[in-house]
Amino acid sequence: MTNRSAPRRHLATSPFKAPVAAPIKHFAVGDRVSHDRHGLGTVIAVEGQIATLVDFGSQQTRIVSPYKGMDKL
Repeated sequence: MTNRSAPRRHLATSPFKAPVAAPIKHFAVGDRVSHDRHGLGTVIAVEGQIATLVDFGSQQTRIVSPYKGMDKL
């Protein structure tokens, strides 16, 4: 089996609604965040909309966009 790299496109004649794109998350230096794997942390650097560097106390981790599993508190 092969995985598709791109999602199927929505047809205009389809009776189902088009999938909604998730909003882009924005983080700033000093924001407190919660990550599903790493726990609570503080944003210490932002690389545009590409990645953020987060201090989780015991480690510093670079989280790449789309920031899956990370939410602002």
